[in-house]
Amino acid sequence: MKVTICIPCHNAAAWVRQAIQSALGQTDIQPEVIIVDDGSTDGSTDIIREFGDRVTLLTGPKRGATHARNLAWQHGTGEWVQFLDADDYLEPHKIATQLREAPDAEVIYSPVWIETTTGTHTTRELSHTAPAEDIYTQWITWRIPQTGGALWKRTTLETLGGWKEDQPCCQEHELYLRAILAQKRFVFASTPAAIYRIWSEETLCRKDPRLVARVRTSLIDTLLDWLRQNHKLTPAHTAAAGQVFFEQARTWARYNLPEAAAYSAERNAHGPYQITGPAAPRTYRLIHKLLGFTAAEKIANFLR
Repeated sequence: MKVTICIPCHNAAAWVRQAIQSALGQTDIQPEVIIVDDGSTDGSTDIIREFGDRVTLLTGPKRGATHARNLAWQHGTGEWVQFLDADDYLEPHKIATQLREAPDAEVIYSPVWIETTTGTHTTRELSHTAPAEDIYTQWITWRIPQTGGALWKRTTLETLGGWKEDQPCCQEHELYLRAILAQKRFVFASTPAAIYRIWSEETLCRKDPRLVARVRTSLIDTLLDWLRQNHKLTPAHTAAAGQVFFEQARTWARYNLPEAAAYSAERNAHGPYQITGPAAPRTYRLIHKLLGFTAAEKIANFLR
């Protein structure tokens, strides 16, 4: 079976060779590897050209990863589509295993290995998944994997129109959301075989957690509204969203406490908001109940 493997690349000379090798090395499938060099200036293109006609290289000015992903999958011809960031890689059996473990799917998703590099030290841990929960709760709690952990049926991407190119962050989750709202068949495959590298704090999602909180809140509100309108909303969905909003308020408070307090108040007044989970130890809950969010955060910061 032919599978299109799409690799967007912008200044990833340190990593792109391994990404390409891992794509070409997929077993028991016919890999069609398409790389879009998105305005690199660091020699990435020279590395990609070393692979000759084993890959298809498309080049152009920098327009962002979502544009590059769309260009790649639309250029391909495989029945299935794998997205792979240029600084990540796949184990050889990744795609074949997913196809074997998840028949009759439109979106296959699996845990990913998260490799974190600090200096010369690298650690690996498994991403959190919750396949026993319904797909709505999994999505709300960000338990559907990073980009490389999924495999997409081409017809599904065609129906959805691909990636939203002006999405500022949470890009894969926005695509997942549209697939969920379109009632596409998500099937969980349990074997982890995609590796997501964390090697920099300079990615957009890490540099601007406040933007992430705003975008993620809007996306969750969209899902909750859809669930409500379609008579699918359950207490579990509301509780999951409420805990996420609380956790986001706490993360936001590390960067701008007044903004975080305003967000907390708005969520508490108009949407689900639950002070529960690991971010709400007993002492914090007590202080919050007596003195409110701002005081609880100031005391927590003092004790941190």
